[in-house]
Amino acid sequence: MSLSSASGSDHPVLAPYGWDSHWAAEFAPYAGRGLVPGRVLRVDRGRCDLVTPDGTVHADTEYVVPRDPMKVICTGDWAAVDPDDRDPRYVRAYLPRRTAFVRSTSSRRSEGQILAANVDHAVIAVSLAAELDLGRIERFLALAWESGAQPLVVLTKADLVPDPVTLSYLVRDAETSAPGVQVLAVSAHDGDGTDVLRAVVAGGTSVLLGQSGAGKSTLANALLGADLMEVRAVRDIDGKGRHTTTTRNLFVLPGGGVLIDTPGLRGVGLYDAGSGVGQVFAEIQALAEDCRFQDCAHTVEPGCAVLAALADGTLHQRRLDSYRKLLRENERLAARTDARLRSEMRQVWKRRGAEGRAALEAKRGRHM
Repeated sequence: MSLSSASGSDHPVLAPYGWDSHWAAEFAPYAGRGLVPGRVLRVDRGRCDLVTPDGTVHADTEYVVPRDPMKVICTGDWAAVDPDDRDPRYVRAYLPRRTAFVRSTSSRRSEGQILAANVDHAVIAVSLAAELDLGRIERFLALAWESGAQPLVVLTKADLVPDPVTLSYLVRDAETSAPGVQVLAVSAHDGDGTDVLRAVVAGGTSVLLGQSGAGKSTLANALLGADLMEVRAVRDIDGKGRHTTTTRNLFVLPGGGVLIDTPGLRGVGLYDAGSGVGQVFAEIQALAEDCRFQDCAHTVEPGCAVLAALADGTLHQRRLDSYRKLLRENERLAARTDARLRSEMRQVWKRRGAEGRAALEAKRGRHM
C-alpha cells in the first residue's frame, strides 16, 4: 500500500466523516506500517465499528485498552486499523484528539470518562416538558467549554409550550445561564427551529448530550431525516425518560456534518473543568477582578465586587450559589489526586472559616 493512498486526502469515503489534511498528516506514520485510517462509529464490549476506505468494518480494540480510562478509544476517534487482508482486524492506535468531552465517572472516583472525541459542537438538549434546571445547564456548559467544543443549548419539545410569550421567557432564562452560547427552542414534532439547528451542525462534528427523556433520539432522527434511533415515551409517573440509546453512535448528516448521539446522562460530574466553570460564569469572573483581595472567596470579605453586585441586584443569588457549588466540586475532585493541593485547600478553608467567624463576631458586636 502506498503512502499517498493511505494518508492522503483522496478518501471520498472518509471525507463526509471529517477526514482532512490535518488527519492525513497525523496518520502518515501509520500509513508507512501498512495500516489504514478509520473513524470510530461505535464501541461496544471490546470491539468497535469504524468507517474506513474499505467501508464499514469491525475491529478488535485489544491494543487500545490501557489502564488509564482517559486513553480508551472512543466514538469519534480517528484510528489506525489493520488492512482488509488481516483476520481478525485490530485497531492498533488512535490519532491525537483535537477535543474530548469528559465527565467524572459515576463511581465518584477521581477518574474521567470520555463521552465523545474530536467534537466541534456540544449540543445540550433540555426538555421543556419539565421545569428548567438552570444549574444542570450550567454543569453541562462547564464540561462543554472545557472540552474545547462550542456549546449550543437546545430547548426541546417546544410544541409543549404553545404560548410564545412563555416560551420567550424560558429561552431568556436559559440565556442568562449560558453567556456567549446560542439557545434555540426546537420542536422535532412540528419542525420548528430544526432548520436553524441543521445549519449550525452542518459543519464539523456535533455531540448530542442530555438527560434521558430530553428528546435526544427524536431530535437526532429529525436531523438525520430518518428514524434511525429508537424513541420511547417518558414515564407518566415521574416524567423521567427511559434509556433508548445505550451506546454512543456516530452518523453522517444529510446536510453535511457528523452527529454523535449519546445515552441519557443521569449524572454529570465535573472533571478538571476549572476553566469551563469560569467561562460559564464569565460575569462573576469579571467582577472578581475588581475585588480588593486577589484570593477573595466572595463570602464576607470587605471590598468584594461580587458581593456588591449581589447587593445591588446586578448579580442573582442563584448564579453565585451555582458558581460556588461547581467550583467546590471541581476542587474536591482535583484534590483527590493531589496531596499538596489537599493540604493547601485545608489551610484555605481554615483561614476562611476563621475570617467568617471573626466577621460574624464583629457584626454581633456592632448590634450589642
